[in-house]
Amino acid sequence: MSEIVVKAENLGKKYKIGTAVDRSPTLRDAIVQAARWPVRLVRGELQPRSEVIWALRNVSFEVERGQVLGVIGRNGAGKSTLLKVLSRITEPSEGYAEITGRVGSLLEVGTGFNPELTGRENIFLNGAILGMKRQEISRKYDEIVEFSGVEQFIETPVKRYSSGMYLRLAFSVAAHLEPEILVVDEVLAVGDAEFQRKCLGKMSDVANEGRTVLFVSHNMSAILRLTNESIVLEGGEMVYRAPTQEAVEFYMSSGYAQSSERRWRPDEVPKESAPFRPIALRVVDPRGKVGDVVRSIEPLTVEVEYELDEPIQGLRVGIYLLTIRGDLVFTSFDTDSPAEYEHYGTRPAGRYVSRCQIPADFFNEGQYVLGINASSYRVRRYFQDEHALTFSIDSMGAPGKQWPESRLGTIRPRLNWRIEEQFS
Repeated sequence: MSEIVVKAENLGKKYKIGTAVDRSPTLRDAIVQAARWPVRLVRGELQPRSEVIWALRNVSFEVERGQVLGVIGRNGAGKSTLLKVLSRITEPSEGYAEITGRVGSLLEVGTGFNPELTGRENIFLNGAILGMKRQEISRKYDEIVEFSGVEQFIETPVKRYSSGMYLRLAFSVAAHLEPEILVVDEVLAVGDAEFQRKCLGKMSDVANEGRTVLFVSHNMSAILRLTNESIVLEGGEMVYRAPTQEAVEFYMSSGYAQSSERRWRPDEVPKESAPFRPIALRVVDPRGKVGDVVRSIEPLTVEVEYELDEPIQGLRVGIYLLTIRGDLVFTSFDTDSPAEYEHYGTRPAGRYVSRCQIPADFFNEGQYVLGINASSYRVRRYFQDEHALTFSIDSMGAPGKQWPESRLGTIRPRLNWRIEEQFS
């Protein structure tokens, strides 16, 4: 019988947000407020205004020893809160979680590091926190340092490390000190592509060693590669659990606009996006209609509608195209053309629509995901929604449809072939 090492039962975590009781700015106001205090007490006006937000609610699941479980969901779904509760960083508001075994967690860059200590000292400190003996840590020390690639700075206080160096050492420590349960949040996005591949390879090794892993990521390819089962969180609740392929398809196809159009309400746009304000993203067929399904033999147009409250220098507005599995197909920006780049060096305030056309005979059949990005290169990212909407492609009339087979691949181009008969 399989051993259960993680068990969550009706797990919930709530936070209270609100405003405190107003303080009197003057002595006269203080005297008036004091005179009215008995009346306000009876009316209940002295209670601070607050609102309870449930980051997690009614989450129940079990994880067996040696299992690698993916945790997926949109931003704000409760993924990080769940891992913090399981790592004993924060207490649940209701329910309980039972953890059997030593837990190593990597929830953010440098978790558990003392900035005043050197890299070497932090390695031994983290090992001691995990309950390891000094001899065990020493046995792994050279391997940890080599993997991290920070040998030159290992005797330097980590407060002087860059975020990339922090990440390299933190991940190396978490993966090599052999916790029985490894909890990893979406931190690999901080590193470069080479280090991400290195980390994913190490996590694959950890999984093959029979240790239990809980892995949070927005990278569906990594989720599919590393996990065999996943749970989907939405609004703090677990809405789906299935083999990872099914869970990813459920997540990628749910919660998006069903008419190939996404419109953002004002309350959905972060204040940090100003002065950029997204209005809509849509997929339009050659007749100018927005629909659920687009034919592969026809071109389609992607429209990004937005407003600038102030001029922005070096702005580029673009799209990400992904498969339903989360594999990136391409990225394109509205100032990729040198002429457009020069013309819109500074984009004045106003309302805009950036359009691009994807040619006919490009897509294979299936579902695709569109994301949006508005940024000034290496200066600032104003707005990003990686999974803004989904749309479907109907391949009727596409090349090779005379064979009733599913053709592999993301694209299905109509290429020019010539057959020449050679005569001897």
